[in-house]
Amino acid sequence: MTEDTKKEAKGQNFFRRDFLKSTVLTAGVIGVAGGLIHSGQALGAQEKAKKSSGLPLKVTGYDFDRLQALAAGKVEVEGCDTEFTLGKIGDMNTDVFGGEQTYDVTEIGLHPFMLAYANDNFRDYSLLPVFPLRLFRHKSIFIRTDRGISKPEDLRGKRIGTTSYSSTSLTWIRGIFEDEYGVSPKDVQWVASVKDSSADLAGKVSRQEAMFPKGVPVETGTPGKDESELLVSGEVDAVFHAGEPQAYTDGNPIVARLFENSRATERAYYKKTGIFPIMHAVAIRNELLEKHPWLAEAVFNAYSQANQINYKVMASKGWVWNALPWYGQELEATRALMGDNFYSYGIGPNRKTLETLFRYSYQQGLSSRELTVEELFVPASLLFQESTG
Repeated sequence: MTEDTKKEAKGQNFFRRDFLKSTVLTAGVIGVAGGLIHSGQALGAQEKAKKSSGLPLKVTGYDFDRLQALAAGKVEVEGCDTEFTLGKIGDMNTDVFGGEQTYDVTEIGLHPFMLAYANDNFRDYSLLPVFPLRLFRHKSIFIRTDRGISKPEDLRGKRIGTTSYSSTSLTWIRGIFEDEYGVSPKDVQWVASVKDSSADLAGKVSRQEAMFPKGVPVETGTPGKDESELLVSGEVDAVFHAGEPQAYTDGNPIVARLFENSRATERAYYKKTGIFPIMHAVAIRNELLEKHPWLAEAVFNAYSQANQINYKVMASKGWVWNALPWYGQELEATRALMGDNFYSYGIGPNRKTLETLFRYSYQQGLSSRELTVEELFVPASLLFQESTG
């Protein structure tokens, strides 16, 4: 940090808290989990009244457990008066790439951001190495049980339904299938559905999530049918889906996961590759960074602090507050396989995962070139590290 930057940061009248007090861990974080936050509502009003004056900062995202301390105002972005508003990923993507760009800091779909940067010359925001959503994706393939599909290779020549072909989730699935099982996107017939049976979770689909590359066989499904209805009616043999098709959640016996024990398959995949797929990142407005270069580190630290608080809650009280009967054992098993900081931020522990998605996007004909970490992320953030003490 330059001397001028240090002076500017010092002049912002930073606000610090004792983030690890038990009252924060229970009444704050767990209270938010109990349903005190509502979609579209600005959060942390009581905390906001206590803050000293700082840089106004509008932030949006989900209130995942690793973000709840930030969303509830229990963690501050140092030097800022932060207003956190809940959003849905499709709506957040649309706002950034084609909307009013309402927020200074926003959760963003990683692959849509990549496509906007590579294909549309989008430069209004840059990424921070904060990854609010990561998911293994072997669980995300759903099949009809009467089509003779028992392994990935059986999908060759089949009809696969999709609601957002170029989303982060489906780009990961196709890449994994080609790397691990030799099944290329060109080996199947894709059937696009305009409707999504789980759209209430993700919001609208952005343009970057609905593109198809040249050379991939695709047709449009029956108008008015969502991906779940296409599967039940037999119009498709399988569905690649970021969530769960309605027919699966309803328990329709004609629909099942391709990997019956997806947990075991995903654990084996991680043990082999070391990859925990990243779905979402955090983007920050470049215009604001030019005026306040210290802000990138302040935002990163706030997300990191919220993440560390969640780890402590999980370890000390999570097994009490969570309804899952084997929550504690699952946490122990996850740490044994993936380490204590299994939901890591920063470039160092995540470079391989990021570069794998960059390769998948280019190989699948989605991004116009193979991107690099150095061009997408705020330059200073390449060296940011979490404080895990």
